[in-house]
Amino acid sequence: MTHILDNPVWNALNTANKELGKGNDQVKYYCPNISPFAGFRENRQENLIALHGFLGKESESFALVSENKMDISEPWKVNHIIPLFQMVFDDAIVPKEIKETITDLTEEYIPQMIELAKLTNPGPFEERTIDFQHYQGIFYENRLVAIAGQRMHVPPYAEISAVCTHPDFRGRGYAIQLMASQIKRIIGNGEIPFLHVAVDNVGAIKIYEALGFRKRKEMYVYVISKT
Repeated sequence: MTHILDNPVWNALNTANKELGKGNDQVKYYCPNISPFAGFRENRQENLIALHGFLGKESESFALVSENKMDISEPWKVNHIIPLFQMVFDDAIVPKEIKETITDLTEEYIPQMIELAKLTNPGPFEERTIDFQHYQGIFYENRLVAIAGQRMHVPPYAEISAVCTHPDFRGRGYAIQLMASQIKRIIGNGEIPFLHVAVDNVGAIKIYEALGFRKRKEMYVYVISKT
């Protein structure tokens, strides 16, 4: 039986993230200044061709999330294939106590958020990624040094994303504190946290498992652009 998280981009853009995307009844994509992800009702060649039709209007490339390996050919080229683990929070786990001061990030902090994301590369982070909402950060002497927020919202699941810490401030537990805050927020809304992590990011996987996340399925991200 198909699970709603097997096709997270498509299902998010047809539910809670509907207002953040564009497309038609077979192909949908986030506004490029929010996120580069696109999703299909079904992984078919005609949908890849239809997605190509959106090129030049707003974006030159897209990222696809699939539970299966995809056969992608003309009119696309594959720039990267990133194997991921999709991890879901075990609701039997009690989130860790939050000790740091957590700040809700508003539009005034966008330049600092983008600067930190470019430095640490937690995944795509665009000018309007903040429109996913629920971004939070930790500051050190008025300097943003760690962030975490939400991306795909697939009720009853909400994805924790863009978890990153400035290299000079790693080892202080800031990411864990922000993760705990996000977990509590999502659970408080009656939903279930989930996330995606590269399969070779062993350190992050250990942290997520310690926080109560369990591997659900291996997924793939295809970063594609026009030939």
